[in-house]
Amino acid sequence: MRKVWILVIAMLFASLLTTAQDRDFSKVEMKVTKVSGNVYMLQGAGGNIGASIGDDGIVIVDDQYAPLADKIKAALKGITDKPVRFVINTHYHEDHTGGNAIFQQNAPIIAQDNVRKRLEEGGTAGNYGGVNFPAKPQPKDALPIITFEHDVTVHLNGEDIRALHFPSGHTDGDSVIFFPKSNVVHMGDDFVTYGFPFIDLSGGGSVEGMISALEQIIPKLPADVKVIPGHGPLSNLDDVRRFVTMLKDTKAVVENGIKQGKSLDQLKQENVLAPWQKWSGDFITSEQWLVTLYNDLTGKKSGEFIKHN
Repeated sequence: MRKVWILVIAMLFASLLTTAQDRDFSKVEMKVTKVSGNVYMLQGAGGNIGASIGDDGIVIVDDQYAPLADKIKAALKGITDKPVRFVINTHYHEDHTGGNAIFQQNAPIIAQDNVRKRLEEGGTAGNYGGVNFPAKPQPKDALPIITFEHDVTVHLNGEDIRALHFPSGHTDGDSVIFFPKSNVVHMGDDFVTYGFPFIDLSGGGSVEGMISALEQIIPKLPADVKVIPGHGPLSNLDDVRRFVTMLKDTKAVVENGIKQGKSLDQLKQENVLAPWQKWSGDFITSEQWLVTLYNDLTGKKSGEFIKHN
């Protein structure tokens, strides 16, 4: 039964990480939402795109998949004729960086140091039940040409757009993007609305890192800030607080079980995450989240960069 479950998980996650040429993006439509100030949100397939749009041009946060680049450009053209000046990646996953090579023909890509390393060297993503999935090395033109260790600020459209690195959350290259004048924050995949999050243990992520990042971010933000999640509808700080509470509570119950010497199978049999069943989704189920917590808390992960020949 365990082998069957691992196979099911592998098939699910592989379908999400499949290369762009194996997917049909022809029916994807870009939804454009005015968020606040000069910031917009674009939703298509993959991670949400944030866009600062003004007289100086456009700064976009993430660029989804390569086959959607023309649709993203068309959606932006529907707002302004100004060019894309910069692209900021929140992390390395393909559903947030797949359009890098296309957009970088005209606009430099900016990202945290580890995003470039993981895109360049490839490696693995995941670690469900010991199953890892390959992340192929990306060509030179898809790599960020401007990188930073801790933070960087882009001064455009009267906005001090700040990318701030929070290590070891969703991945080890996460950046949260602040638009202070517009009162907007783009959280990348450190905050999502599809239920339990995916934490890329093999990509340097951790549950505690995600909790730490969010607990540092919340006090920095005004009470009425508009929150762009990595995936899902526009949110607010109360949504983020509920998310953090869930992370802390589920981590605590699994950690307590481990301290009592309980195995993963015992925790599954006891259904220890039953009180949080409403967070179980089509992408990350309760059992998958339990495995993620258990693997993270017991150190069953690998964060090294793996080169592919």
